[in-house]
Amino acid sequence: PITVGETLRSVPVTSQDLSIKNISEEIVGTVRIISIVPSLDTKVCEQQTHYLSEKNGGLDSKVRLITISIDTPFAQKRFAEEAEISNVEFLSDYRGAQFGKAHGLFLEGPHVLSRAVLVVDSHNTIRHLQITPDLGHLPNMDKAFQIARTLVK
Repeated sequence: PITVGETLRSVPVTSQDLSIKNISEEIVGTVRIISIVPSLDTKVCEQQTHYLSEKNGGLDSKVRLITISIDTPFAQKRFAEEAEISNVEFLSDYRGAQFGKAHGLFLEGPHVLSRAVLVVDSHNTIRHLQITPDLGHLPNMDKAFQIARTLVK
């Protein structure tokens, strides 16, 4: 997998409106917290996404909050609407898992992304990375918030 200090790779992901975005080119110039989940249809992924949205302590006005999963954009949109989450950008890696594969976060067997959280600075450098040892545990989102806070001052 990628490591702290490396540059976020240039790969396409799909937004809810089905447009293709390049996460390292289009969203440059801002600090990002990228929450990576296997599927929004699981309880732990739902908890992780709600935590990102609701417990960020006002960071959502200073940094981009992004959730990436292999779910279809339609499923992501439905989840965001039902959960009433509007401060997180949902991006899908369903077209070949290019984000997951490029960053070493794709799990071949279950065909999902690893559970992880990344903090990326405004120059696309990864400043924090936590990959959970198994899919059933949440990453330490508070640590990600703390590191992001130091980058926006």
